Amino acid sequence: MRKVLSIIFMALSLTFSQAYGYYDAHFEASHLLIDSLKAPKDWFLMDPADDGVIGTGAQKAHELLKDKQPKQTVIVAVIDSGVDIAHEDLQGKIWVNQGEIPGNGIDDDKNGYVDDVHGWNFIGGKDGSHIAEDSHELTREYVRLKAIYGGLTEEDVKKKQRKEFAYWQRIEKNFESDRSEAEMNYNFFQNMENMFIQAADIVKEHLDADDFGADELAQIDTEDTKVKSAVGMLSQVFNNIRDSDMSVNEVISELAEAKEHFETQVKYAYNPEFNPRDIVGDDPEDYKDRSYGNNDPTGPDSSHGTHVAGIIAADRNNDLGIQGIAEHVLIMPIRAVPNGDERDKDIANSIYYAVDNGAHIINMSFGKSYSPGKKAVDKAVKYAERKGVVLIHAAGNSSKETTPTNNYPNRFYEKKGEASNWLEIGASSWQANEDLPASFTNFSSTGVDFFAPGVDIYSTMPGGEYKNNSGTSMAAPTVAGVAALLLAYYPELKPDQVRQILKSTVHDERTTKVNKPGADEVVTFGALSRTGGVVNAYSAIQMAESMTR
Repeated sequence: MRKVLSIIFMALSLTFSQAYGYYDAHFEASHLLIDSLKAPKDWFLMDPADDGVIGTGAQKAHELLKDKQPKQTVIVAVIDSGVDIAHEDLQGKIWVNQGEIPGNGIDDDKNGYVDDVHGWNFIGGKDGSHIAEDSHELTREYVRLKAIYGGLTEEDVKKKQRKEFAYWQRIEKNFESDRSEAEMNYNFFQNMENMFIQAADIVKEHLDADDFGADELAQIDTEDTKVKSAVGMLSQVFNNIRDSDMSVNEVISELAEAKEHFETQVKYAYNPEFNPRDIVGDDPEDYKDRSYGNNDPTGPDSSHGTHVAGIIAADRNNDLGIQGIAEHVLIMPIRAVPNGDERDKDIANSIYYAVDNGAHIINMSFGKSYSPGKKAVDKAVKYAERKGVVLIHAAGNSSKETTPTNNYPNRFYEKKGEASNWLEIGASSWQANEDLPASFTNFSSTGVDFFAPGVDIYSTMPGGEYKNNSGTSMAAPTVAGVAALLLAYYPELKPDQVRQILKSTVHDERTTKVNKPGADEVVTFGALSRTGGVVNAYSAIQMAESMTR
């Protein structure tokens, strides 16, 4: 997912559902609960053995490497929403195209992209404009197929069309259901926000305060029925919030973000009339076309991509913000992911761009449920495979078991076989208990390789800011950082060796009994991925050292 909501209170939804009666237990934001009471800051860098949290052991790995000299600077392409290349903690960490003279309007290096000094934007217009929102692939397929089969029955279509007609029927059913759910959830959160603000305002007036938390709420003793009612409702919410330090204004902010998320779904994601592609000015069905977009790799909202980039590469030596996992690394920003579903054409071209311009690793923190252009994406993945580039992909945040046909892009080629350079990553929390897998994470014993820290990850945000985010979108760059650490010191490693090292050296939690994401069921952690483990940089470095002596 491109934007992970920070909804950390299922109880809040349940409280208001009694008032409105239409809460759907499967609505999207409910999967995105924070899984820890309070994760230690920078916990993803810590070590399971030394620190008692299920981090990556990155700090320990750097200690192991302190007397060794890196052999190369690793370029990690971040295909995402954009990256704030001016962020204080990413200075000196952004890739520069040395073959390009900035601002001269000439394709100096003849790579097909004019003035691509710091990457490329495949969802921008030649005039410098940008696509911010786009529809979901489900909506686009609904529009495409409705023009062909809308109003027809199976008897109306030719025999050779029946397979596609059956596909249209599934698309139509899923679209109508998902659009209805988005509308319901938007109305639900809008009403929820209004009710919560009204109750909060009553208590603020009683306390003569601009903000308050659970402790202040618990101390209120009044006979005012209006205040008592507000206190009762808010107390029920605060008693079930896992983060006891949250203030009422922070809860209101979370509600507003949830409302805006579903409002965006209604206005853009599931709106058949919405099509922003004119901004780019290309034919999105022409997969041979690569010469479109612009040279602004930041775009209108680079929050997601900037957070991803910081996890990988935030400066480890400037005493600012955070430390990224890898030190000798440069981020190549490639903008291809809007607020909505990415297009297969843009992802294929982003992979080609990254490979052709020297990327060693490509991080892909995005995904969707349909892929009409999978053939083109597969071709690009095979190109990266031939060129020795490691691909790392986030498994997704739908609390579901992924298959080769319900989560894209993926390692499984449309015809046969799978990519040997691909790693699929689930999200884990810092606790070695039943909450080890993030409640929102996708999983698969055949499709997900292993897990990585993806809950309460503190990283860079646009404008020199920092924030905790949660999602497999955070887990994938955690692994990209570990892979970059390996390749900086052991550049002779091939992608399949990097993949094998990372899989073989995971912190093993396969026998731990855990809550199965999306289900009221306890399973072993080993049932959720191919390895039953969490990435570990320290062990990976040890194995790489033994393999390359």
